[in-house]
Amino acid sequence: MPMNPSGAYGMYAQDAQLEQVMLSLNQSGFDKQDICMMVSPSHPLAKVLRQGEVLNADRESGIAAGLMRWLLEFGAVMVPTVGFFIRSQAFLRALVTGKDSSSLCGKSRALVGLGFSEYDAERFESQLRDVGVLVYVACPEKANAACALEVLRKTGAREPALLGQNVAMAAAAA
Repeated sequence: MPMNPSGAYGMYAQDAQLEQVMLSLNQSGFDKQDICMMVSPSHPLAKVLRQGEVLNADRESGIAAGLMRWLLEFGAVMVPTVGFFIRSQAFLRALVTGKDSSSLCGKSRALVGLGFSEYDAERFESQLRDVGVLVYVACPEKANAACALEVLRKTGAREPALLGQNVAMAAAAA
């Protein structure tokens, strides 16, 4: 069952300035707990999660620890085949209480749990291998989702759309 009837999402390239995207969303009134990121296993963020060497005393590990603290502020962060962490109860229910939750880190149904169609979930999970990061913003109201969509567009998201909106329709409306 999807977690939320309204939401906006967009794909970002490997080199996107995610800190700026998140800052723009926060400045527009979106709480970090309402944001879920699905990160490509080849993304630099995934490397930090995969290595998990945040307790070492060297400078690089200090940077990794700071990055981990930053990531832990979000509602959910998932890296297929690597791992995930979930801070938000709403994301927890949507992402890991389904019958396929044991495969959350592999070929998962995570996006379906967020409310994506089966087709879009497959397509985005496939694209994620090459693109970088999918950012999803849960919104309690459609007006908020439209605002989130505009922020995602302005920050350079590829294929930004509203949940349940056909991406082709979204591109035609832009």
